[in-house]
Amino acid sequence: MSKIIDGKAIASKLRAQIALQVDELYENYQFKPGLAVVLVGENPASQIYVRNKARMTEAVGMASFSYILDRNGSENELLDLIDRLNARDDVHGILVQLPLPDHINTGNIIESINPAKDVDGFHPLNVGRIASGQKALVPCTPLGCSILVKSVTPDLAGSYAVVIGRSNIVGKPVSQLLLQENCTVTIAHSRTRNLDQVTASADIVIAAVGRPELVKANWIKPGAIVIDVGINRIPAPEIGADKTRLVGDVDFADVSPIAGAITPVPGGVGPMTIACLLRNTLQAAMESRLGYSPSLSCNP
Repeated sequence: MSKIIDGKAIASKLRAQIALQVDELYENYQFKPGLAVVLVGENPASQIYVRNKARMTEAVGMASFSYILDRNGSENELLDLIDRLNARDDVHGILVQLPLPDHINTGNIIESINPAKDVDGFHPLNVGRIASGQKALVPCTPLGCSILVKSVTPDLAGSYAVVIGRSNIVGKPVSQLLLQENCTVTIAHSRTRNLDQVTASADIVIAAVGRPELVKANWIKPGAIVIDVGINRIPAPEIGADKTRLVGDVDFADVSPIAGAITPVPGGVGPMTIACLLRNTLQAAMESRLGYSPSLSCNP
């Protein structure tokens, strides 16, 4: 049986490190990092997610600012709010909850956020910096994946990694992070031929394609590290009519006896995403006010 990579425990340790640095900032410089989260519309799931972000932000000692705009509001209304947040000295990170309503251009919104406050890491300037190996605010889920992999093997140099998924949010940026760790990286996707053969020789497999339990045991090299980014809700008649359960892109029961280490769903990558959002907010605050980044361990 493979080692279960406990994302909850690793995220908890990372948040504890962040809280200590936030306390030191307040004690030495009398300021708190501030995170502003903007939600457009009243989607219940998004509201829960935003509340969780606010709760965890406050738990590490940061200032939390939440804004809920009408779903039918104009794009200019949202742009005006972002302009105000860009100008505020007490707001160091800005996150606009995606997806946005169809009448709002997501690209325009992302590009309007000050790149130094772009704690999602989606601004084209941050994307370009990551691709060219420069210092940048890194998207939270890819950063969390990198930390989880390094919790198993701190030195990744020479490892062969396959990333299943080519999205701008996970697949592409996590590939860049692995390249920076001196991995050899293949990006696979829905059009990749013989996908099972592509993954079968990988030391690291990161599945972020959005297909329930796609990755099977015969796709995995014995001893490989498997990071499952997928969150899929499927019917679960075994527990009751109309019931559902969460599964990843990896068939956990099938793969876990083969893999050397694997993340569960839930409890793997998910907790790391918010922890890395807080890490990015701390980084943005320190670089803005002090000119340097926090000294946080990549392998907490």
